[in-house]
Amino acid sequence: MAKGYWIARVDVRDPERYKDYVAAAKPAFEKYGATFLARGGPFQKLEGQVRARNVVIEFPSMQAAIDCYNSPEYQIAAAIRQEVADAEMVVVEGV
Repeated sequence: MAKGYWIARVDVRDPERYKDYVAAAKPAFEKYGATFLARGGPFQKLEGQVRARNVVIEFPSMQAAIDCYNSPEYQIAAAIRQEVADAEMVVVEGV
């Protein structure tokens, strides 16, 4: 079974409140077997528009990645994130 990956590009507007998002999201990530492969940090623009924070999260499957996002646990966290940050997120299937 192919793994699933969240790819998120984020501009945080309120770093203090973003910490609340991180704490609120943790139970969903633990429940669905998330492994962070990239979480912020330095990056190099190659093409197109960029955001300040880039995140890649691996899940055991594409379905686990989708289920995590749609879970009640994560939706509580997402509501916080949407108040304090601008983001694009996609789920992709691994090869």
